[in-house]
Amino acid sequence: MVTSNIKDIICSDIHKVWETVLAIDKYSTWRSDLSKTEILNQMHFIEYTKQGYSTEFTITTVEPYKRWEFDMENSNVKGHWIGIFTSKGNKTQIDFTECVTAKKIIMRPFVKSYLRKQQAQFVMDLKKILEK
Repeated sequence: MVTSNIKDIICSDIHKVWETVLAIDKYSTWRSDLSKTEILNQMHFIEYTKQGYSTEFTITTVEPYKRWEFDMENSNVKGHWIGIFTSKGNKTQIDFTECVTAKKIIMRPFVKSYLRKQQAQFVMDLKKILEK
């Protein structure tokens, strides 16, 4: 299992950050890595990359304006994501941790760098939409 963590400060209040991150149906309007999302029900959704590769998500924890967790799985990896949101006045501290296991041995050496790249892209896109 590989774990990757990213922490940052978003120059936006916690309500706006929370609402943006949890508005799964709007991801394709601000996330540069996705073509679309498909909401299956209140607890399940699918993200599709620009290349059409899908990842399924199952929401496991929702503590409004504090914590959001989900399990994720695609043909290459399986894992769990934890997002911690902390109000810092008119800013928000985010603390995102992703733990995944590569399903294919050939993928194992690349998982850590892949996670770091994905996390950095998510935070960059999030800041871009919220700090404009």
